[in-house]
Amino acid sequence: MDFFSLLSTVAPVFLVIVAGYAAYRVGWLSPEADTSLLRVVVNLLYPCLILHTVLAKAAVMSTANIVQPPIAGFVTVAFGFIASYATAPLFGIVDSRQRRTFAFTTGIYNYGYIALPVVQSLFGPGAATILFIHNVGVEAALWTVGIMMLAGTSPRHAWKHIFTPPVVAIAAALTLYFCGASRWMPEFILSAIQVLGAAAIPLGLVITGATFADQARGLPNRSDAMLIFGGCFLRLGLLPLSLLALARWLPASLELRQVIMVQAAMPSAESVTTTSAPRCNSRP
Repeated sequence: MDFFSLLSTVAPVFLVIVAGYAAYRVGWLSPEADTSLLRVVVNLLYPCLILHTVLAKAAVMSTANIVQPPIAGFVTVAFGFIASYATAPLFGIVDSRQRRTFAFTTGIYNYGYIALPVVQSLFGPGAATILFIHNVGVEAALWTVGIMMLAGTSPRHAWKHIFTPPVVAIAAALTLYFCGASRWMPEFILSAIQVLGAAAIPLGLVITGATFADQARGLPNRSDAMLIFGGCFLRLGLLPLSLLALARWLPASLELRQVIMVQAAMPSAESVTTTSAPRCNSRP
């Protein structure tokens, strides 16, 4: 695939984000609408997308394809957190709260609304299925290592947050897959799941653009050049190289290595965080 073919594949993703940004700026979306729509996406549409993709039998559900992806997701995100925290002083980030926030926002890559359409466009639904399974490990790292990093507290109380609707949907989808649900489940139910799932990514990208527009209003006029450089160096340089090395030499399925390769190109996940308590509302 040449550069322009790749650009035409990923450009629609960012155009939809821009559309969401514009919709917010002209007043068609509000912070209250963003919050309620986000609940619909996370709790209903995204789980339906997971169910439809997995039940379509797009990937071979071998033991390796069930066990290795979550481990890879956990390890890569945990490594991002730790590496970002360890190198933060090199960029002048020495305050404890700033250092933890820097490590959290830099260490985690986008694993949903941007990564999924790119994976689907480049490698098809088989890799998308593995991405969903991979994201179980990402969620685990987010709510354990990430919370410990962000709040400076033990993550034992954060384990319950791992069982989000998408994670529960993955477990349900795999159970239904091995029970042969695509053969006995009524067609009208499968069709309804497909229709709902098809709306997940477009609406999620629109909400992402709207959130960017909302948060841009609170950005300070002055920016710390070293902080920006450090975040870009890690998220766009060092960490992608480590992921690409993993994709190259990891003894795993082709689909998992494709997922890791796409994650290497992803920006930071969009998050709403607080350093005063072990709580985080993450938007993938």
